[in-house]
Amino acid sequence: MSMDRKREKKSWIKRNFLYVIGGSIVMFFIVYFIFFSDNSSKLNVELDKITIEDVKKDIFQDFIAVIGTVEPIHTIFLDATEGGRIEEIYVDEGAMLDVGDIILKLSNDNLILEISNNEAQVAQAVNEVKTLRVNLENQKLNNESQIINLYYEVLRLDRAYQYNQELFTKNHISREVLLLSKEDYEKNKKQYDLLLAKSKKDSVFMESRLAASEESVERMQENLKIIKERLNKLTVKSPCKGELASLTPEIGQVIGYGTRIGTINILDSYKLRVEIDEHYISRIKRELKGDCEFSEVNYKAAITKIYPEVSEGRFYVDMEFIDKIPQDIRIGQTSRIGLELGASKEAILVPRGGFYQSTGGQWIYVIDQTNNFATKRSIKIGRYNPNYFEIIEGLEPGEKVITSGYDNYGNIDKLILKN
Repeated sequence: MSMDRKREKKSWIKRNFLYVIGGSIVMFFIVYFIFFSDNSSKLNVELDKITIEDVKKDIFQDFIAVIGTVEPIHTIFLDATEGGRIEEIYVDEGAMLDVGDIILKLSNDNLILEISNNEAQVAQAVNEVKTLRVNLENQKLNNESQIINLYYEVLRLDRAYQYNQELFTKNHISREVLLLSKEDYEKNKKQYDLLLAKSKKDSVFMESRLAASEESVERMQENLKIIKERLNKLTVKSPCKGELASLTPEIGQVIGYGTRIGTINILDSYKLRVEIDEHYISRIKRELKGDCEFSEVNYKAAITKIYPEVSEGRFYVDMEFIDKIPQDIRIGQTSRIGLELGASKEAILVPRGGFYQSTGGQWIYVIDQTNNFATKRSIKIGRYNPNYFEIIEGLEPGEKVITSGYDNYGNIDKLILKN
């Protein structure tokens, strides 16, 4: 009788060994893919289509490049100080003028008529003063004559009264005759006193009236003098030495008081009118210096005036030359100026490039040491000049970065560099 052999039962691992091995391999690849694989977005770029620059440590020169336009140091405006019709123009635009040179002449018939009327009024007022003065003299003479006559009449009546008193004491005349002589004397004495007082009052009044009339005549004569001086203003003369930059009127044109006739440029010196981006407005101060070039020669200039108005993101300053002025300089000529904003100092620098427009200076593509790819890196930019950005954080000297524009890269994290 044969015995049945006991069959050994296989474990689950042995029975499914191949499946366990296979699953482990799959799980390993899944974990590796999740934790170790590069999931960043990539883009192939050709090296000849990008610009690569080295990050370096060097002296940062804090300046900006601006354009200055040559202007005269001063401009004098010619405004009409009297209205009228242009009769003659003696000089053309661009002419050099001395003080007092005649530029043009005007005519004004209304002004001449006004002067004639004022002259007639002054003459009438002068005649009235003369008449008043004659009347005053006549009145004085008349009053003095009456006073003299009355004075001697009072003396006569006084003597008669005194004589009648003696006769009355001797009973040669009646009391009635004495009283009549007394009354005649006292009456004329009072009239004499009244005439004296009236003469003084009349004299004061007439003198006051005469003084007022004479003062009025003086004012009228002064006004006439001023009006006559307006005739001189019909001849427009140069108030200074300089170049007649503009002259707008034409012969026959009628202009009014205050009309802008033209401008005169003072050419003793020159200045530069400079346009600056409003980004720098807080850093611009008087006496900041800059280098400008004329005929391949460098000249120094300094800011002397800052205009407060900002228009379309720009504002203006005036700069005047220091030490010497360029020869053969011309108004309207332009020059590129390196305007210094601060002291130079050592810093980490990256050459300027189109990347800034795409990133706002917040990040940049940094090339790996293998030179096979470039990745994004956050950076912090400080100051910048026309050539370099000052890097405050994010880069080290010796690293390489892509400085050309990023417009075609979108949000790509890694650039694969291809020859």
